Amino acid sequence: MLEKWHEELTEMYDQMVEWRRHFHQYPETSFQEVETPKMIADILEGFGIEVSRNVGGRGVVGKIYGAKPGKTIALRADFDALPIQDEKDVPYKSKVPGVMHACGHDGHTATLLAVAKVLNDNRASIAGNIVLLHQHAEEMFPGGAQAMIADGCLDDVDVVYGSHLSSLSELGKYYYKPGYSQAAADSFEITIKGKGGHGSAPHETIDALAVGTALITQLQFIASRRVDPLNPVVLSIGSFHAGMAKNVIADTAVMTGTVRTLDKELRDFMEGEIKHMANELCESMQASCEVDYTRGYPSVNNHEEEVAVFESVVENTLDKGMLTRSVPIMGAEDFSYYIEEKPGMFFHTGAKVSDGIAYPHHHPMFDFDERAMINTGKAFLSIVDYYVSLSLKEIAAEPVV
Repeated sequence: MLEKWHEELTEMYDQMVEWRRHFHQYPETSFQEVETPKMIADILEGFGIEVSRNVGGRGVVGKIYGAKPGKTIALRADFDALPIQDEKDVPYKSKVPGVMHACGHDGHTATLLAVAKVLNDNRASIAGNIVLLHQHAEEMFPGGAQAMIADGCLDDVDVVYGSHLSSLSELGKYYYKPGYSQAAADSFEITIKGKGGHGSAPHETIDALAVGTALITQLQFIASRRVDPLNPVVLSIGSFHAGMAKNVIADTAVMTGTVRTLDKELRDFMEGEIKHMANELCESMQASCEVDYTRGYPSVNNHEEEVAVFESVVENTLDKGMLTRSVPIMGAEDFSYYIEEKPGMFFHTGAKVSDGIAYPHHHPMFDFDERAMINTGKAFLSIVDYYVSLSLKEIAAEPVV
């Protein structure tokens, strides 16, 4: 059965490429998706799949019902784009100025559509149900996952899996990690209030710019001297604004930054320390400050049992050589909300181009090897087959009444 599924998916490669390139040419940014979810829903309904539109706002959920009872497996793909100008010279270059798929979400969507077609065509041999989570707004906090969950997308789901194409990772490989695999992403804005004045009389002022630069330096002390170096943390200042003229001492300074952590306790610690240091340092320099700290996506914490399932299905149905246990990455992903609610795991699929230069995600020249979509799709089908086989064994073991 699984070999047939894989063959059918491979036969759909040209269709996957066509879908992917259409989405790439007509991208829509987070919370602005209109035509993309409409096209996804129309395609799924064209397959004969039950579809719910506008889930959690702009999400789309498809449901495939197997012929026999069994577990319900959810598969997730995101479909939003980024506010970046597409600078590639390719026939499928974005036609929307200043917007492009620079993270592979177009490929995620095309892959899950093909997987949906294969599974729906073979639903007579499936025990259990499949939930297709086509999610909007992964790129922009608060993201689409929370709203879709609140709208019931995970109701009755037993396990949930997701994958991300990786443009800098080797084609033909899967990258994954049990436990924490991606970071929580928090942000902050610190506003420092001093007392402005003439640049020739600094003693009559409280220089907000000077206080701010001192704070930037001291904040790095938290990560380098207050945290165990074996517990990953990133604290980065992304912007700093103060002053309007060369001979005027600023009365206000504003900085913004991000904090990335894996461990939940460290996440709490960093928030507390940043607030404490900002207030104490400003007070010591006779200034005041306001700290606006925002909790973003939580860290992706893959469940051990579901990781073991993933390893087993790849080894037994694909190729053990495709498996690569990797180190955590400090990028964020709102798939984390799904596996806070249900057992599951998130893996990366190598998609590095074989010709030319490979560019990172969120780069104007971003692209990926489209053959990687087949690899993600086969992994999804193998995962579903595992749970279907498990359900069929349970049915066979039931006593005859």
